[in-house]
Amino acid sequence: MGRMERTDGIDWSALLRESFAFLSLEQGFRYLTEEGTRHPHMSTLDGYKQSIVALHGWADGDPFIVNYVGHPMQGAVTGFLFAQNDRKYRYVEFGKDRWYWKSRLRAAAYSWAYSEQFEIGLLSEAMIGHTQASFPQQGFVDHVATPVIGMGWMIVEDMLDKYVIKRVENHTRNGLVRVLVRGGLNPSRSMANAMSFDVPWHRNDRMDPWEPPRDTLWQVTPQRVHGVPEKHPVIAPFEFTLNTRVLQGVGSNVRGSCVGAGASAAFRVSPTWQMIGDVAGCKLTSFGENWSGDSLTYMLGPKWTPSPAKQWEPFAQLLIGGRTLTHERMDPEKKAEMKATLAADGKQLDFPDHNRYTKQTEATGLAVLASAGVDLKVNSAIAFRVVDLGYLHSWHAGLDGINYSNSMQFSTGLIVRFGTW
Repeated sequence: MGRMERTDGIDWSALLRESFAFLSLEQGFRYLTEEGTRHPHMSTLDGYKQSIVALHGWADGDPFIVNYVGHPMQGAVTGFLFAQNDRKYRYVEFGKDRWYWKSRLRAAAYSWAYSEQFEIGLLSEAMIGHTQASFPQQGFVDHVATPVIGMGWMIVEDMLDKYVIKRVENHTRNGLVRVLVRGGLNPSRSMANAMSFDVPWHRNDRMDPWEPPRDTLWQVTPQRVHGVPEKHPVIAPFEFTLNTRVLQGVGSNVRGSCVGAGASAAFRVSPTWQMIGDVAGCKLTSFGENWSGDSLTYMLGPKWTPSPAKQWEPFAQLLIGGRTLTHERMDPEKKAEMKATLAADGKQLDFPDHNRYTKQTEATGLAVLASAGVDLKVNSAIAFRVVDLGYLHSWHAGLDGINYSNSMQFSTGLIVRFGTW
């Protein structure tokens, strides 16, 4: 008699093996395509130390598609790696079922851990090539965007799998069409399948696309492994929000916008009032060549939620704290001169040298944010922040002639509630 498949716990052996395969692929690609990774100009330990010490601000000099598409896809791939080895939840399907959302939160937590290893771990960019030791690679954007937007990417692929891919499969017998739709519309899941040495179009709950549908055999319905639902409070005592944000300066002497993300924690002090702690960072845009900049806010304050038990939940909040703005400008002529001088002596640019060809300016001041919006409750564990519109005012001097004192803020994101499930 065959051994029954386990339906609990995490298959750590398979998960770590598949994660290492993915990490090897990523770092191998970096080594083959990046000259600086193959020939770092510092020793391993010194370069790693400088990479960690240099971390600051939000932006890291990469283009938008790398920060907000490539790294989130990395987060989605590692999330799917975890999900396919999370035995109890591997058959969940997108919907209001809290088990699905619990599964994706667990996957996002693992995605964050993998992201930190990729950025600053022992087999990371900081160790292999010392990426963060070089200007302007020192920002924290990838530490946030990879797991946060990556979770959103997973959810979108789950929605496509349920509402688009399945419908296509049920309306065609063409195996090639099924394979292309499964693999093409779920690229992150396809990569995760490949890292487990399976075909990219594999699904735990469905048969191979090349086989013709045979009534109930086409889709596999696993036996539920969850017990009787427990009773929990309707109003969450604690909420954690992950969001994307855009700041647009208003008034005279403003320039561009600021694009980034943030997180907040809300503790309920009464049925209609919460206390909020909020941290957000964004990359300043419209600088031009050789310039970079970022904004960091850290704030506290009350939040009013008049209908906390309803599906649509309006809110208003007033937060007070601080804002730090940073500009960094590289002088390409000085860098070229210094590089040529060092090359004549048989040396290369080192991390401490970047302070000699870059100039950093910074301003910090008191900040107040007043905003209002509406959340949509999906189930007891998850809600979406549909919109949050606000006005941010900060008291500090202009930075390099640019006025950042007044900004309009737009935010949207995902809310995780604790104590209700």
